[in-house]
Amino acid sequence: MTPERDQHPHSSPDVVVLGGGSAGYATALRAARTGLSVTLVEADLLGGTCLHRGCIPTKAYLHAAEVADTVRDSAHFGVHSSFERIDVGEVRDYADQVVGRLHKGLTGLVAGQDITVVQGRGRLVRSEGTPAVAVGDQVIHGRHVVLATGSAPRTIPGVEIDGDRVITSDHALRLTTVPESVIVLGGGVIGVEFASMWRSFGAEVTVVEALDRLVPAEDAAVSAALQRAFRKRGITVRTGAPMDELTVHDHGVELTVGSDVLVADLLLVAVGRGPVSDDLGLAGVGVATDGGFVTVDEQLRTSVPLVWAVGDLVAGPQLAHRGYAHGIAVAEAIAHADGRLPRAPQLVVDEQIPRVTYCEPQLASVGLTEDQARERYGEIETVTHDLAGVGRAQILRTQGFVKLVRAVDGPVVGIHMVGSGVGELIGEAQLITNWEALPEEVGALIHAHPTLDEALGEAHLALAGTPLHGHS
Repeated sequence: MTPERDQHPHSSPDVVVLGGGSAGYATALRAARTGLSVTLVEADLLGGTCLHRGCIPTKAYLHAAEVADTVRDSAHFGVHSSFERIDVGEVRDYADQVVGRLHKGLTGLVAGQDITVVQGRGRLVRSEGTPAVAVGDQVIHGRHVVLATGSAPRTIPGVEIDGDRVITSDHALRLTTVPESVIVLGGGVIGVEFASMWRSFGAEVTVVEALDRLVPAEDAAVSAALQRAFRKRGITVRTGAPMDELTVHDHGVELTVGSDVLVADLLLVAVGRGPVSDDLGLAGVGVATDGGFVTVDEQLRTSVPLVWAVGDLVAGPQLAHRGYAHGIAVAEAIAHADGRLPRAPQLVVDEQIPRVTYCEPQLASVGLTEDQARERYGEIETVTHDLAGVGRAQILRTQGFVKLVRAVDGPVVGIHMVGSGVGELIGEAQLITNWEALPEEVGALIHAHPTLDEALGEAHLALAGTPLHGHS
């Protein structure tokens, strides 16, 4: 049972959270709901990158891109309409409205939990012999400090981000027009999402990836399928192609890749995100780092007692929902140690976290890739069920597959999906891998017809050796 909260602000709170993004505000909300007093320090707006410059606005743009594609292709469904233009200002307004509503809700939620919010740039210091957070001249002491400063777009040595011709994803969301041509440097999640969006908006797009495939963190079959789909959409893909030289002039950019010179209006630098750990005072307090990421144990404790780190500040998948999970786990660990919760929280395991990439076609996965499973288990089994045999996929005119990976005679340990809308299937996929379900167990479940969800059921039937619509 949650104890009654003290409704008065605390000069020395139980928990000081440095950063108000996904991981930080999740920590604050969960801690407050267990009865802990909380002070949250944020230099910008509550919600952080995810709400204001990341997950939410980019997915709003990607939904607008999906609408544009639907209008263009409407005649395939017997609906005749004409596509006129993309008004980027209106798309931005639509995204801003979504962000604004969510931000208003979040600020109200935080205020309703009696969380003290301090506006300003915080820094970890040692005061009175213990770690504390300094904000200007104010020093906030707490029994626990949680570091949640998130991440920022990475840059490349020798490539100057000018916000005009050479931009990051932050700048891309504030453009006022659709560029005629774009080079996307980086074929990870951010790169392929923006490439997909701009192509739907009518731009000529080239993706340049130094590694040998797109979305290299995904299963190799997913990468290959996305690359085929992009080429079919008219997106040029250059993999295994590190950049050699960049020239910026008044009318665009020239990127030298091997013996080729690529020319475009803009260059989007999408080579990943790095932790925001500089100038936090970590070394002065003794918090260990590795490559800028804060080093933590499996419970997210740093090298300094009573100092924790969560979210993108910790090496691993940079996902908002991972940040939520981290924040909840740390808040509950603190509350449990205080006797406020009867059970310690479950550990957050990165390979159990679902992933969705909102390009077209969508990618969704959870668990181990085929290569990872083979390395861990030696002998494995896989099955791939093509969406062509699924009625709903035919209705949606999408192509793709569901791929399952299992240990021989064991549970399903990885699920990888490609196709329009497959992100909506990730909930069931996560339950399957996290609960270590056997193919026979999932195959016995009834999947509604006609849905994309049937593809999961069919794939598990096939892996169990009892396919219905597939070949045995």
